[in-house]
Amino acid sequence: MTTLGVFLSAGKKKRMQIYSELCEFNDRLIMNLKFDKSPLDKVAQSYKYIPVALNGGKLLDGKDGEVISDYFVNLGKSDAMSQIDYLNGKKAQLTKYRDESQTSYKKYSSLYVKIFFMIGVLMAVLMA
Repeated sequence: MTTLGVFLSAGKKKRMQIYSELCEFNDRLIMNLKFDKSPLDKVAQSYKYIPVALNGGKLLDGKDGEVISDYFVNLGKSDAMSQIDYLNGKKAQLTKYRDESQTSYKKYSSLYVKIFFMIGVLMAVLMA
């Protein structure tokens, strides 16, 4: 039963990982635009979810999906200075979502695991 709790918390974990990656990618992209000017694909290589989003893949559903697609729609469409301004503007929003998703994951993942562990214990007691 505990594995069911872990399975249910997987969505929260994925959301947390995606927003953590987006924040890190955003910071790295700002530094890249200021100093290195490597292609966007090269900057995204070391990430798990970013290349999927760059290729038009959908990472999350609902409002989160809209936030992510809005972020990627403007990347690489203007000059470096405009991109830096855009990325600095998005930084606060992404940080907010990252912190919110981390809090939600910490709160609910342990709750799901504990609840389903207790259900498993209760079932074992009732069967015995």
